[in-house]
Amino acid sequence: MPVLSTACKLCHEGAKMVLFITGRCNRTCWYCPISSEKKGKDTVYANDRIILSDDDILKEARSMGALGAGVTGGEPLLVPDRVKHYCSLLKKEYGNAFNIHLYTGIAPKKETLEIIKGCVDEIRFHPPEECWDHFLDTPFIDSIQTARDLGFEVTIEVPSLPGLNHLIPAVDLVDWFNINELEWSETNAEAMREKHHSLEDCYHNAVGGAEEWATEILKNPKVHWCSSSFKDSVQLRKRLIRTAENTAREFEDVTDDGTLMYGVWEHGGQPHDIEDDMWEEKDGNIETAWWILAENPQKYSGKKYIIERYPGEGIIVEVIPL
Repeated sequence: MPVLSTACKLCHEGAKMVLFITGRCNRTCWYCPISSEKKGKDTVYANDRIILSDDDILKEARSMGALGAGVTGGEPLLVPDRVKHYCSLLKKEYGNAFNIHLYTGIAPKKETLEIIKGCVDEIRFHPPEECWDHFLDTPFIDSIQTARDLGFEVTIEVPSLPGLNHLIPAVDLVDWFNINELEWSETNAEAMREKHHSLEDCYHNAVGGAEEWATEILKNPKVHWCSSSFKDSVQLRKRLIRTAENTAREFEDVTDDGTLMYGVWEHGGQPHDIEDDMWEEKDGNIETAWWILAENPQKYSGKKYIIERYPGEGIIVEVIPL
C-alpha cells in the first residue's frame, strides 16, 4: 500500500469539502466529467451548495465538520485571487491544520504560485493526456520544482488512460502520484463512445479496462489508485454521514448511507402531546421522529408519511406512506 498524503487520508474519512472555484477552463479534455450545470460557468460551489457569500462557505464547512478542502474546477488558477480569498478565509476560521489541496491542469509560473502560498498546502498537477509522451520536456517540470521550492507538497494526479506508462519517469519528481479510475459522465459520454470505451458494469461509472492501463505504473509503491467505487461507496458516503450527524435534528435518524429519516404529519391544527424537542412545525405540518407516527398511527389522525432525504435540505430519496 502506498503512503497517502494528508489530503488523501482526510478524503478517506469523508472530511474534505469540495470547493468548486470556477467552471471556466482553457482546456477541452475529452474525458472531463464535470456536469453541464457547472461546466464553463464562473460559479462557486462548496460541495453542492452554491456560494454567494463568505458565510455560505463557512456554513457548509461547519455542516459537515470539514477538516480540509479540495479546490477544483474548471481551472482554479484562472482565478488565483479568488482561490486565495476563500482558502485564506478557511485557514483563518479553522487554523493551519485545515488541509487544502488544489487541482490544476496548467503549469503555473512562480508569480501565480506565490499568490496562493500559505493558504494552499498541496498542488495536484493534472497534465493533459496529449503531453504525457513528452512530459519531461514540458513546462510542468519547472512548475513542479518551483512549487516544491516554495514549500508546497506536490502531486501528479491523472485519470487512468492508455499511455500512462509515459509518466513513469515523473513519479520520482513529486511527493505523491495518484491515478483516478476513468469515469463515464453525462458530459463525456459521446467522447467515450467515439473512443469505443464502455462501462465496466451496470453499477458504477468506471470505464472498462481502466485498471489494466495502470498496471505497470502501479508497481511503484508511491503510486496510489483511487477507484470509482471507492469514491461513490466510501468517500461520498462518509462525507454525507458527517454532514447528517452534524446537522440532524433531535428526532431525525441518520442512515448508514448518510441520509436522514423523519416523519411528517399533516395535522390540520390538531393538538398533540409530542415532547417539545421531538417535533418542529414546517410548512403547516408537524415533522417528528418517524417511529412516533409509525408506532401510534391511530393517535395521529390525518395523512402521515416517512421521509428519507439527503442532509442540508437535499433531495428526497423516498416517501413512505403510513
